[in-house]
Amino acid sequence: MANTIPDDDPRRKLTIARADAADAVHVGLAGNTYTILLTGRDTAGRYCLIDMHVAPGGGPGPHRHDFEESFTVLEGEIEAMFRGERVTVRAGETINIPANAPHRFQNMSNVPARLLCVCSPAGQEEFFTEVGVRVSSRTELPPPMNAAEQAAFREKAGALAQKYRTEMLPG
Repeated sequence: MANTIPDDDPRRKLTIARADAADAVHVGLAGNTYTILLTGRDTAGRYCLIDMHVAPGGGPGPHRHDFEESFTVLEGEIEAMFRGERVTVRAGETINIPANAPHRFQNMSNVPARLLCVCSPAGQEEFFTEVGVRVSSRTELPPPMNAAEQAAFREKAGALAQKYRTEMLPG
């Protein structure tokens, strides 16, 4: 039987991601901080890996996208809403959101939560980088936004959503 595994591509390099490294990319988004650990450039577009620091009360609004998304809760807990059903996901647990399914998550506790997020294929990290603001560390929250800034952010996110295969939902 012939080997069906492609040859090794020596142009691809080993990547070591350190969330607290000086050159790490930390993006403040919707009151949370997302640290981009692996990008599509690192994985030949197969997936991206994001370290998420979710403040109490934080989390994205309802949305859906045409790629798979998994969350492993490392610290704390989140409440996930999936097709209208609420589920609490605690440290040590992982959930997978199938492509195209409406969902959201929120930290309902009074302590920060830390998640590892995998999106497959990659691309979500580019959306976060384009729509968010740079912050200096994994746990630094973005500056609060006034009503006008929030409206401008929603408009920008909505305008970029289709480019990144995402739909913002009401609610």
